[in-house]
Amino acid sequence: MEQLIQNTSNRMEKSISSLSVAFNKIRTGRANPSLLDDIKIDYYGNLTPLNQAANISVEEGRSLVISPWDKSLIPEVEKAILNSNIGLNPSTSGDLIRVTMPALTEETRQNYIKQARAEAENARVSIRNIRRDSNNKAKEDQSSGDISEDELRRIEDLVQKETDKHISIVDQELKSKEADLLEI
Repeated sequence: MEQLIQNTSNRMEKSISSLSVAFNKIRTGRANPSLLDDIKIDYYGNLTPLNQAANISVEEGRSLVISPWDKSLIPEVEKAILNSNIGLNPSTSGDLIRVTMPALTEETRQNYIKQARAEAENARVSIRNIRRDSNNKAKEDQSSGDISEDELRRIEDLVQKETDKHISIVDQELKSKEADLLEI
């Protein structure tokens, strides 16, 4: 019983961390190095994530500074950022690339909020699916005689408490992300 609840909680935690990764990719007005996590560059014939071929830091809250370890990669990095369709324009100065975060228009803010709400809903659905899987496993155990009907109800109650707890975390994360997006 304890193992089932622990497994359920662990799987729900993974849904929450997946939501955090998705939220990090949604651009706010502030610079965040995780915006560039999905960008890959051709690094000596291998597609390599940008953060493994360059140092990425935040400068003055609104711009990212990218310092490739191999200076010959600067044109490749610029091209990758331009082709990534995240709406950023890099500018090179010497051996650094600066990416300034453009101010969000009201329309883009609303689109990002819609995207954040969709990601949150996906996380809620994932958590509910985990609840269903756990309850089905408990019912299988009860029908095979491994646990009693009282234990089944207790497990279902514990699984529901875990579900409620994790869904409230999703809601809190969404509120925080919406506040970030609405901040001017």
